[in-house]
Amino acid sequence: MYKKKQWPLTLYYDGQCPLCAREVQILKRSALETRLVLVDISHGGFDAKALGFTLDQMQGSLHARFDDGSWVTGLDATLWSWRAAGLGGWAAPLSWRPIRPFLALGYRLFCRIRPHLGWLPHPDGSRRCRDNRCTVSQPDSASAHRFTKR
Repeated sequence: MYKKKQWPLTLYYDGQCPLCAREVQILKRSALETRLVLVDISHGGFDAKALGFTLDQMQGSLHARFDDGSWVTGLDATLWSWRAAGLGGWAAPLSWRPIRPFLALGYRLFCRIRPHLGWLPHPDGSRRCRDNRCTVSQPDSASAHRFTKR
């Protein structure tokens, strides 16, 4: 039976990933604090073990947790985060059963190549990796960033 989801949804994302950071920018523009909380797992203070995961597990697939403690991962984490931001129409194909297996396969392939995408321009304007060395910018505040809709 379908259980009503309890907001907010907390999305755990890798802010060092240029594509992930771009998606989070889109979500931030539309989301309300009461529906979506974003946590950057690349910040030094983030503790995956406190959530019952390893950092490798959380980097290997997108994770999100509803306020009732239930978790969604992968495509479902993407779908629900877009719904939480009021942009569910854009992510609706992720729930279409006929194409879901193909999307799941594509997502798994993306997860495998994602660690190798550090050369892409980051939306914060920095180029993070040069000459086989990567820099990490320091967080502005705590690892959990709450925001309000303007």
